Amino acid sequence: MVSSKTRRTHAALFATPTPPDIAWRDVEALLVALGATLKEGAGSRIRVELNGVRMVFHKPHPRPVLVRDAVRSIRRFLTEAGALP
Repeated sequence: MVSSKTRRTHAALFATPTPPDIAWRDVEALLVALGATLKEGAGSRIRVELNGVRMVFHKPHPRPVLVRDAVRSIRRFLTEAGALP
């Protein structure tokens, strides 16, 4: 079941203009709620698979907030995986 906060995160990822301040923990919660598998990689890498689509992301640091380019990458991944809002 997808919570209202997770739905808001999903909508924010696809918002125009691209928001610069989505929290990584909210994106992780969204990916898990959508059924993605997440595996820790070397360093700050996270391997994500959803609906047969795989991608590697980097956890943001030192602040746990995504920059616009990272939001666009996650948006592209969700689109390719068929997980549109």
